[in-house]
Amino acid sequence: MKIVAALGGNAIIRYREKGTAAEQLSHIDAAVAPLARMIAVGHKVLITHGNGPQVGDILLQNECAKDAVPRMPLDVCGAESQGMIGYMIQQCMQNRLEALGVEAPVVGVLTRARVDGADPAFATPSKAIGPYYTHAEAESLGKYEGWPIREEKGRKWRRVVPSPEPLEILEADPVKVLFESGAVVIAGGGGGVPVIKTATGLRGVEAVVDKDLAAERLASTVGADLLLMLTDVEGVYLDYGGADEELIRSMDTCKARAFLARGEFGTGTMAPKVEAAVRFVEKSGGIAVISHLDAAEDAAAGLVGTQVIPA
Repeated sequence: MKIVAALGGNAIIRYREKGTAAEQLSHIDAAVAPLARMIAVGHKVLITHGNGPQVGDILLQNECAKDAVPRMPLDVCGAESQGMIGYMIQQCMQNRLEALGVEAPVVGVLTRARVDGADPAFATPSKAIGPYYTHAEAESLGKYEGWPIREEKGRKWRRVVPSPEPLEILEADPVKVLFESGAVVIAGGGGGVPVIKTATGLRGVEAVVDKDLAAERLASTVGADLLLMLTDVEGVYLDYGGADEELIRSMDTCKARAFLARGEFGTGTMAPKVEAAVRFVEKSGGIAVISHLDAAEDAAAGLVGTQVIPA
C-alpha cells in the first residue's frame, strides 16, 4: 500500500513533559518503529507531522529573547519547526530501517502550503498560539504589534491567528517523484508554511494551516491508498468525555459528514481530522484511519481506531 502517516505534534511532546530533545526523540523513535516495519514488508510510507507544541516553544523563546534578538514572524517559526521535527524523524527512521536491513533514503522536504489571501479565516482569527499573557501585556501587544488577542477560559490571554484552507502543497510534484522513487519522504510539517500569491511573488503570512487538511492534500497528490492519522486518543468518539462516550469503529463518508454537520467533534481537535479523512476517501476511494500513535500497525490493518470508508 501507499500510506501517508500523519503524526500529531501533541503525541511527540506528551502532556506535562518539558519537551526536551531527548523526550521528543524518544517518542518519535517509538512512533516510526512500526512505520519502518511497514516499509520493510513492502509498503511505501510518507510521513507528515504536527508542530503545535514545538512552534509554541519557538514563539516563547522569541518572547523571552525579544530584547536581545528580533522576533521572527510566524511563517519563519513554522519553517524552523519543520526543520527540527523533520530532522528528528529522519534520524530515527534511518536508524530503524538500517536495523531492519532496509536500504532506502529518508528525505525531509521543507514544504509550503499556498492559501488564499481572501480566505474568510483572515477576517476571523481563531487559532491560539504561543505564550500566555496578562491582561496588561495583551493590551500592549494588541496596540503596538497589532496582534488579535483572546482570553482563554480559566487562563490568561493569548494571541490568535487565522487558519486558512490549504489550496495546494507547492512542493507536491517533487514530493511525489521522491515518494515514487522509493524514498521515505517527510513533508507538510505543521500543515506547511502558509504563503500567498501577490503581484510581486509568494509571501509568507502570519497564519497556521491545519496539518490534517494538508495531510489530505499530500495523500491525494501521491495517490495514497491509506491516510493514517495518528494522535493521542484511540479514535473518534461520540460524546467524548461525557457520560455516553462511544468509540466509533467505522463510519462511511455520509455518516461522517452528518456527524460533522451536527457538531459532534471538537472544532480545533477531532473535527479537522474527520473532515480530512472524508475529503481523502471521497477523492481517492481509499480508506482513512484515525487512531492512537502507539497502535499504527493495528490501525493500518483495520483492527483498532476509527475507519472512514467510502459511502
